[in-house]
Amino acid sequence: METLPKLYTELADWWYILSSPEDYAEEAEFYRQAIISACELNPLTLLELGSGGGNNASHLKQHFEMTLVDISPEMLAISRELNPECEHIEGDMRTVRLNRQYDAVFIHDAIDYMQSASDLRSAIATAYSHCKPGGVALFAPDHTLESFQPGTTHGGCDLNNRSLRYLEWTWDREPNENTYISVMVYVMRERDKLVRCVEERHVFGLFSKNDWQRFVTEVGFKPQSIPFKHSSFEGDSRDVFLGLKQRESGKMTSK
Repeated sequence: METLPKLYTELADWWYILSSPEDYAEEAEFYRQAIISACELNPLTLLELGSGGGNNASHLKQHFEMTLVDISPEMLAISRELNPECEHIEGDMRTVRLNRQYDAVFIHDAIDYMQSASDLRSAIATAYSHCKPGGVALFAPDHTLESFQPGTTHGGCDLNNRSLRYLEWTWDREPNENTYISVMVYVMRERDKLVRCVEERHVFGLFSKNDWQRFVTEVGFKPQSIPFKHSSFEGDSRDVFLGLKQRESGKMTSK
């Protein structure tokens, strides 16, 4: 992305009205259990790439010593208030190198902003370079090519004399392009102030399950996919992807 969306810059202080940390408890527990089940180590340290406002971290930090990396300084600022126990570092998941390794690496839906195969592979390679042998990386895209369906969602709430409502309208692009579009409309109101309406377009990458497993394998991981389990989902229509960094990793290099 040449320019970050307004949601992660000038509108960042509205983030918790749009997306409440409490709403992430169930899925954060799913990710925690998936990491523990796949990891050959006793995972104590966790690196989250694309950590955003720190909603997942607000739950996972109870179980791991966490380092949070995000490209947006505004999102890191609000996450520091929510998660003062965690280390926060500004960086791009495609290129950041911290020169240290963790028992586990986690990338939530920020991975969706990888619009090209080369960007996605670079982000996965970053996870590999920061993962200890015997450790695991978990990638949780919102959609794969097989599961994607166009649609609309809406929500929002009131908090501290501020109110936000949003409409999200999602559709796919040309058949031969591995991206889809999500248009967001935010309607914001503060007490005694006029309503403000902001619209912006997010472009996300869309890759097949085979693509995901191929990229995870190419950088050196042993791949695995598991269905995402959540009370709001009916059936197993969404997958998350895991990469185990094998202990004999000296024979493997991140390309």
